[in-house]
Amino acid sequence: MRSTYLTAAITLIALVACSEPDAQSQETIRQYQFGAGDDGRYALVLREVPRPEAGPDEVLVRIRATSLNRRDYRMLNETIGQNGVDRTGNVILSDGAGDVIAVGDNVTRWSVGDRVAGTFFTDWDDGKVTPAARASARGLANGGMLSEIIVTLENALVSIPEYLSYEEAAALPCAAVTAWSGLFTTGDLQPGEYVLLEGTGGVSTFGVLFAAAAGAQPIITSSSNDKLARARELGAVGTVNYREDEQWQQTVRELTGGVGVDHVLEIGGRSTLPRALEALRMHGHMALIGSVTGDAPPIDTAVLRSRIGSISTISVGSRRDFEDMLAFMEERQMRPIIDSTFTFDQAQEAFDLMGNGSFMGKIVITM
Repeated sequence: MRSTYLTAAITLIALVACSEPDAQSQETIRQYQFGAGDDGRYALVLREVPRPEAGPDEVLVRIRATSLNRRDYRMLNETIGQNGVDRTGNVILSDGAGDVIAVGDNVTRWSVGDRVAGTFFTDWDDGKVTPAARASARGLANGGMLSEIIVTLENALVSIPEYLSYEEAAALPCAAVTAWSGLFTTGDLQPGEYVLLEGTGGVSTFGVLFAAAAGAQPIITSSSNDKLARARELGAVGTVNYREDEQWQQTVRELTGGVGVDHVLEIGGRSTLPRALEALRMHGHMALIGSVTGDAPPIDTAVLRSRIGSISTISVGSRRDFEDMLAFMEERQMRPIIDSTFTFDQAQEAFDLMGNGSFMGKIVITM
């Protein structure tokens, strides 16, 4: 009799487990969209929408993890209609990874069960960026990643190396590819060269990892001595606290023996670009990426000419850049630095952390 009861109990548990809802089998899914806040700015809004279907040339992906970038936080805190743009109703976030759960009849690159990450641009396979490619950035008018299921074109995905988790893969599409493009695609980084990184967010943290792995010499700035100590553990050969050292560009040059750095990943903008330019060596390369502290001031062309240097503007990178970067990482078994992980229901908390800046590396939301 006891055996009969035990069997019945196990059967009941199995039936309950099978009846639990999953996004793959439901007619609706959940996703976070740009909503309208009470203050005229956007707000993060959770919506339930019909489950998408894959068209003939499309792939359906069950998202398992996403990650935040400074870009996402900035867009969420903009005024609705700013610059003539209204993102209300669009899905937020550009970075995500998951499983292929359906493919269209014309799809040849992917099969159900493949582990994939989305590219930042859905329409940039290789070569130079085009206006069409720039218009295909995820998380704007194009579909974002903070959704239980997404539908996307087959060329807008890359395969995840087996050694990386979904969370680690989700940390890569924007920040990692941006750092890769700035250092390798446009910068042609060589062993022994000095690289200046600003702050310890996603791009700069990847910059330290990539530069150190390539045999270069990364130097990084931060306002936190604890973060600088961590950066040394990641491979930084020099660190500077820019709050304690107002003339940090001179200290950076001293760390290079007075010559200056060969590369700069410039993300600060108004408060950092002039100083970073002073830290650049003759024939050095500056990758213009962001403007965390505000739009950059006019560039002093006299200083630039004295360096006989070059400046490249970086728009993340192509699918080819992403794949080349993954091959580099897999060969060295490199992993991103993930500061914090939140659940899908804690998405607002993840954005709050991005806003206060008390993190190093990437912030991830699991699905």
